[in-house]
Amino acid sequence: MRTATNTSPAPRPDSSDPPTDAALLAGTRTDFATVFDRHAAEIYRYCARRIGTDAVDDAVADTFTIAYERRARFDATRSSALPWLYGIATNVLRRYRAAEARHRKLIQHESEASAEPTAERAVSRADADTAIRALAGELDKVPRRQRDVLYLYAAGLSYADIATALEIPIGTVMSRLHRARTRLRAALLAQGITGTTLEGPA
Repeated sequence: MRTATNTSPAPRPDSSDPPTDAALLAGTRTDFATVFDRHAAEIYRYCARRIGTDAVDDAVADTFTIAYERRARFDATRSSALPWLYGIATNVLRRYRAAEARHRKLIQHESEASAEPTAERAVSRADADTAIRALAGELDKVPRRQRDVLYLYAAGLSYADIATALEIPIGTVMSRLHRARTRLRAALLAQGITGTTLEGPA
C-alpha cells in the first residue's frame, strides 16, 4: 500500500510584502531607483557628517553610480543593501579627504563657539557622534581605517554591518573601534571633559 504524499504547492511569499533590496538589485533600472529611494537619505547624512554639504551631493551620486555598476556583485543572501552602500560611500569619501578635513575644522569651530556641553551629556553610540563633533581636529590624527569604523559606528551600524560595509572581520571592527575610542577618550580627558563612555554594545 502506497503512503500518500503531500503534493500541495509550497506557500508563496505574500505578494504584499515589499521586495528585498537583493531582489531589486537583480531587477531593472526602475527597481534600482527604489533602492535609492530607500537609502539615499541615510547615505546623505553619513556623507554630510564627514564632508559637509558642499560636496555631499557629488559623493552620494558617486556612491549610487558605483552601486548600480556593481549591483551584480551584491550578496543576494543579504536582504538589506544599506551596509554595502555604506561601504561604497566610505571608499568614495576617501577621494574627498580635503573636504572632510575642512568640514572637521568647521564643526570644531562651531563646537568651540557653542556653550552647550554636548560631550558631557552623550552616552554610548551618541558619545561617538559627540566626540566626532567635539574633537573634530583630533580626528586628523586617527588612522583612516579606525576613523572609518568610528564614523560608521556613529552612523548607527552594528559591528556586523560595519564588517560587511568594510569587508573586514568583526574582530577587526572591534579592535579598530577600541583604538579610536581610546585615542579620543584621552583627548577628551585632556580637555577636561569627563562623563562620556565611548563604549556600548553594537
